[in-house]
Amino acid sequence: MAQSALASAACVVLAGTADGFDKETAVSRAQRALDDYIEQYKAENNLGAVTVTAMRAAPQPYWRGRVSENMMYHPDIVTAESYTVCWQGVVSTYVCTSGAQVCW
Repeated sequence: MAQSALASAACVVLAGTADGFDKETAVSRAQRALDDYIEQYKAENNLGAVTVTAMRAAPQPYWRGRVSENMMYHPDIVTAESYTVCWQGVVSTYVCTSGAQVCW
């Protein structure tokens, strides 16, 4: 008799936020902040291999409580491993948050 075990994956949505003087800089810094956070999360939780997929995260502004739709820059930047949204910052011209779902 063969037994099958269902694999139960645990997942979490992580995000990294950064700013920049132009969109390209802010996006790359936010994606790097997300990558750093994923590595930190893996180390803190003793995780080995993980699966990372793009997941839209809510903007995480530095200086304001929320970001209204008229402050958002479009289009969003979506890759296989991150979903990045950007908006007009208070101090910086661009602020971006990159999000991903991490499963193990």
